[in-house]
Amino acid sequence: MPAIVVLGAQWGDEGKGKATDLLATTETIDFVVRTSGGHNAGHTIVVNGQKFATHLLPSGILTPGATSVIANGVVVSPEALFRELDALLARDVELGPLVISANAHIIAPYHSVIDRVTERFLGKNQIGTTGRGIGPAYADKVNRIGIRIADLFDEGILRAKVAGALDVRNQLLAKVYNRRAVSIEATVEELQSYTERLRPMVRDTSLLLNTALDEGKTVLFEGAQATMLDVDHGTYPFVTSSSPVAGGVCIGAGVGPTRIDRVIGVIKAYTTRVGSGPFPTELFDENGERLWNIGGEVGVSTGRNRRCGWYDAVIARYATRVNGLTDLFLTKLDVLSSWDKIPVCVAYEVDGIRYDEMPMTQTEFHHATPIYEELDGWGVDISAARDWDDLPANAQRYVRALEEMSGTRIWAVGVGPGRDQTVVVA
Repeated sequence: MPAIVVLGAQWGDEGKGKATDLLATTETIDFVVRTSGGHNAGHTIVVNGQKFATHLLPSGILTPGATSVIANGVVVSPEALFRELDALLARDVELGPLVISANAHIIAPYHSVIDRVTERFLGKNQIGTTGRGIGPAYADKVNRIGIRIADLFDEGILRAKVAGALDVRNQLLAKVYNRRAVSIEATVEELQSYTERLRPMVRDTSLLLNTALDEGKTVLFEGAQATMLDVDHGTYPFVTSSSPVAGGVCIGAGVGPTRIDRVIGVIKAYTTRVGSGPFPTELFDENGERLWNIGGEVGVSTGRNRRCGWYDAVIARYATRVNGLTDLFLTKLDVLSSWDKIPVCVAYEVDGIRYDEMPMTQTEFHHATPIYEELDGWGVDISAARDWDDLPANAQRYVRALEEMSGTRIWAVGVGPGRDQTVVVA
């Protein structure tokens, strides 16, 4: 299967880095590609007992022999990129080569300023952004006043584009938010300071990836954020600014849909989300506290606590449908080992009506009450399991029940954070 997509099937933080890392270590992966988002995403990978967190870099950066690609659909903060690279280099780990699309848009310093002041202005109606400028950078892209990586190599074009963008942004900062205007000269100077280090990394990544697929090489497309944060298909407006569903991969990488062979959705054995927005199975009792504690549910990129709830099969079916999932990778099954009974949301109730599929409107979803079925727990530590037969019978039944409810096969199960703590389903 030369073209594989790995993406989140809930609200993010499902363990996509672990799934990507597993594929990169069990198969010969030639390219690992990020196609959307910015440094608001986070993947945690544990290698030889060491924990690594990637934010903007593809998790394949830790796989020697694989080329990591930041494709055209990503928004790139050069400062964040080099800070992350330098942090990995300081730990003396072997890194694979990195390639960046000339057409990727830049997160300029003024984007994060706009992001933060806008969130504060919204007050109780805040979206829950990371404040890192991702949304404003995408807004400039759509408004056709954005700056691309390639623009850094032509000072005249760069200066003109920064001036054009700030003509709008400074009016907003001064007249709406009562903030100081951003300097054009200081912005150009900062962006140009990254030029020489970036230059050898920049390529036409669409051509690179399509040529690789023509040559029979294996390309792994790594999702950021997740299905329920998609700007079209997620819980709008509490979403990200890009398209982290499978269809967005083609746009964000410059490859056609006929090139994709396999789409793997990564999903937790329970559910979490960070930031504002509806969450039908969210728990506010000691079960939610236990999931948070045992699961270590703190955001990799933001440090924010994740809200926790039971597995939601309605969302799983929805993710299967809108992404055309061929497989699910179920993570953190080990977290549930101490429960005698494990509820699973199989449907919603809204104003007395049962919904087996995602409600059509935002209002209906906001008022959805989960309908649960309880499954038997297994009550033993499963973190040492390496084969399907190592799992207790009730753990196997739980996996099979989720598989049936979710509408696609479960390919593998995570039983711990380590690279080797994965069970391939028989």
